Amino acid sequence: MKHRIVVLGAGYAGAFAAGNLARRLSPADTEITVVNAVPDFVERMRLHQLAIGQDLAFRKLADVFAGTGVRLRLARVTGVDPERRTVAVTSEDGDGELAYDTLLYALGSSVAHHGVPGVAEYAFDVTGRSSALRLRERLAGLGEGGTVLVVGEGLTGIETATEFAESRADLSVALAARGELGAWLSPKARRHLRQAFDRLGITVHEHTGIEAVEPTRAIAADGTSIPADVTVWSAGFAVHPIAAASGLEVAETGQIVVDRTMRSVSHPDVYAAGDCAYAIGENGRLLPMSCASAGFTNMQATAAIIARLTGSEVPTTGLKYHGNHISLGRRDAIFQMVDGDVRSKSWYLGGRTAARLKSGVLKGAGWGIAHPTFGMPKRKRRLATAPDRAGVRVAA
Repeated sequence: MKHRIVVLGAGYAGAFAAGNLARRLSPADTEITVVNAVPDFVERMRLHQLAIGQDLAFRKLADVFAGTGVRLRLARVTGVDPERRTVAVTSEDGDGELAYDTLLYALGSSVAHHGVPGVAEYAFDVTGRSSALRLRERLAGLGEGGTVLVVGEGLTGIETATEFAESRADLSVALAARGELGAWLSPKARRHLRQAFDRLGITVHEHTGIEAVEPTRAIAADGTSIPADVTVWSAGFAVHPIAAASGLEVAETGQIVVDRTMRSVSHPDVYAAGDCAYAIGENGRLLPMSCASAGFTNMQATAAIIARLTGSEVPTTGLKYHGNHISLGRRDAIFQMVDGDVRSKSWYLGGRTAARLKSGVLKGAGWGIAHPTFGMPKRKRRLATAPDRAGVRVAA
């Protein structure tokens, strides 16, 4: 029997991982299945562009994996049983179950409400295509002078506010930040950021925590009312509770606790990559939920899976950030270099050059997804296997 590898999720982490596994492992020994709830690859880093009305081309996963040997199962994951090594799914065809020998859990994350009243009922977000399209419809109905409040001063919040303000000059855009805008940036980059916000006419409410969201306003911690026809919530991410409910060891965040190779510390046939992995970087700190972390963790997870299945020494790949790319609309951006402790260096790149660099990163990621087995070796690696007493081939 072939070794069954099941990858849950086809976002940046899952799609890249499935391609790497198909590129390196022999189909004579392995069967790779990707489970995803939607038929397209969703470029999450571009969803704020989709929300403001820009047309984006989505790649069909069936086309992405065509000819690679990767099987695509369009279904929503409803549960994982690591003791039986099965995954429960549901789709238009009804409920089903997939068995695995090795599981790569890469279901990503969604918006974190943090228990703030009114967020679930009245706020919008850009963490998924369906939610971005819902926001797009709402924004399209806003006339001149409509007010938009973006809550959260992280990368998503900054990119959303600047994209909206540049694309819809008729709207009044504001951002609520719990601390100082761009506090983690170097002084020059922070100045560049503030100049961009001033140029785009974005109002900034610093040191302002939002404690309630209502249909036409948000309420700050000090009781201040901030008008908002639309509130966009970008105050963090949360993982799905499936992992915690499965019996896998998880952190307080619900993320799967993994070792240096992205292997579950409680179940050695389960690996995690992307936002759902509680992984420690080379600086001893938890990797943040980000596209960059998806890249680091999926490369480490696939390298470990391949090595263990083929009887090779498990390599360690880099888990170190070098900088942050922040889009400020289509014609401006910031590329901030960081040190080993993720502290901003004095050097940064800004303006059109940084915007072109960010555009190149996005296009490169998209191209990599569209060509998952590019550079496929002519000779793939066979598994180190041996027949057990029942005649089933198992990893040695």
